[in-house]
Amino acid sequence: MKVCILSDSHDNRRLLGEAVEDAKARGAEAVLHCGDVVAPTTLRVLRKFELPVHVIHGNNTGDLYAMSKLSHESDSVIRYHGQDAVLHLAGRTAFLVHYPHYAAAMALTGDYDLVCCGHDHRASIRRVDNVKGGVTHLLNPGTVGGVGAKPTYILADLASLSFEIHEVPTAPGEACNTPPVTVHIG
Repeated sequence: MKVCILSDSHDNRRLLGEAVEDAKARGAEAVLHCGDVVAPTTLRVLRKFELPVHVIHGNNTGDLYAMSKLSHESDSVIRYHGQDAVLHLAGRTAFLVHYPHYAAAMALTGDYDLVCCGHDHRASIRRVDNVKGGVTHLLNPGTVGGVGAKPTYILADLASLSFEIHEVPTAPGEACNTPPVTVHIG
């Protein structure tokens, strides 16, 4: 299973939609949003992709009541989890949180295959040796909204635990010419 991991959309509907469209074309079957959506209505652009969207809030929370209400609409693909989330997808366990320092601490526990965060708008993929003697993958997709940095997301293959940082295509239907950064960790 492939998933699109993104964060910090900051109400940029166009770039959010472009990222998910690109990820779906590459095989993504779900979206994990690590916070700072801001206005919950921003997520409505994702309906057309018909992928489950797991979202948490960040420090720019917007209207949490509206976020909860959006996730409970009968045709909603949005699953709002609050300030953090534990997800079980394709035999893997993921932890989503907005803050990198919190994510780094959770990666050390060894309870998760991957820990995903955002907040600092810097895309990164790291291996963390955890206290259980294994490895946890610490992923920060950067800012899909392009706030202070190029818009990026991570495409994760949960079967192989391989991860690619992709720049978001900047025009509708345009493929990004920058090759992804690929990391295979096994």
